[in-house]
Amino acid sequence: MNKILLLGAGRSASVLLDYLLVNASTFNWQVAVGDVRVDHLARQVQQNPQLRAFVFDVQDEAQRREEIGRAEVVISMLPALFHPLVAQTCLDLEKHLVTASYVPPQIKAMHAQAEAKGLTFLMECGLDPGIDHLSAMRLIHQIQGQGGTITSFKSFTGGLMAPESDNNPWHYKFTWNPRNVILAGQGTARYKQDGSYKYIPYPVLFRRTETFLVEGFGYFDGYANRDSLGYLEPYGLEGIQTMLRGTLRRPGYCQAWQVLVHLGLTDDSYSLADSSHLTYGDLVRSFLPPSPESHLPLKEQVAAYLRIAPEVEELQLVEWTGLFDEVPIDLENATPAQALEKLLVQKWKLEPGDKDMIVMLHELEYEQEGDKRKCTSSLVVLGEDEVQTAMAKTVGLPLGIATKLLLQGKLQAKGVVVPLQPDLYLPILAELEQYGIRFTEREEQTSDFGVISRNQA
Repeated sequence: MNKILLLGAGRSASVLLDYLLVNASTFNWQVAVGDVRVDHLARQVQQNPQLRAFVFDVQDEAQRREEIGRAEVVISMLPALFHPLVAQTCLDLEKHLVTASYVPPQIKAMHAQAEAKGLTFLMECGLDPGIDHLSAMRLIHQIQGQGGTITSFKSFTGGLMAPESDNNPWHYKFTWNPRNVILAGQGTARYKQDGSYKYIPYPVLFRRTETFLVEGFGYFDGYANRDSLGYLEPYGLEGIQTMLRGTLRRPGYCQAWQVLVHLGLTDDSYSLADSSHLTYGDLVRSFLPPSPESHLPLKEQVAAYLRIAPEVEELQLVEWTGLFDEVPIDLENATPAQALEKLLVQKWKLEPGDKDMIVMLHELEYEQEGDKRKCTSSLVVLGEDEVQTAMAKTVGLPLGIATKLLLQGKLQAKGVVVPLQPDLYLPILAELEQYGIRFTEREEQTSDFGVISRNQA
């Protein structure tokens, strides 16, 4: 009997847990689920004798070692900051590990020891990172296998709202960790464009967007992720002219978010003085310099400070959040980012029946037999409701499939692994198609003057 330990039972784990339970009888699995609260799993525990749920404190060393010691594979859906702690315990107790998060330096440093012990620490196997790697490597290897030389690679992913649930002016609601959204993009974005290295500092990141059209779903704006250059070598694209990975949002979002960045509202590096007694209006005013406009309504003061008209769309979106209202923040020792998060969690909450949407887009340009070509590969996945979300599906299913492959002995790579190999991307993508997660590809023959011909796949 194979024993699987799933750490983390939040919304993003819902589809993963369903997948594990559906397969538990077939493959003789026992599934244990631990999190800070598991009362919402009571019905599933009653219905599934293969499932055990328990309250879990990852920082309780004795409990962590006991529960990980019982398992053969640990799947961590905990916040990323806890992954090194879980990974070290897996290493000590010689257990496999699967996560959807990026490889942090602490876990990367465990590679040699994990490899020597015959362990697989499979990281970056969710949506982004995850399905983006799987699908990108399939395309890259296909093109290279046909004699093509890739000159440009762009990849963007966004967790958004399905058209029927897109009912606020930001065209956005939280389907993932809100804190990650608030802090997204901080640092400096690094990428390569037409042979030159490019850098975008965080204060201007959301001004530098690129617009894409996804057939049937309209336009999206993409902004650069923090590090695109780190994937040149793993993707085998060291000599490429353009390498850019990024995030998709609906038009208008990035321009409005840039206002919040400019004001300082996404800063998480310090605590506000007397934050529990501040209103959101007070908070915004605290970032404005003294000026002759201080007698004006707050929205007009902000407009004057930013040197934009009060009527522009981005200020309309900021006003909609309630940031100009005299509503108490009511948080002790809050950072600006924490105050903003509390407000937006209320405004961007998924309502009963809401459906989300995942959009992923790859654009590859390459040369083959003297011709210039472009391959566009797009994925759109719609959620079923506010629990069975597209986000939960696209994060959870790759993790579940990878865990099955690992327990079946079909994954040969040992050590700290990212899913870039055919023995990972081929079976995972094939099974994902059974769940409707399928890419649409379009080939174009191009020239310096534009598109010559198109082929839809």
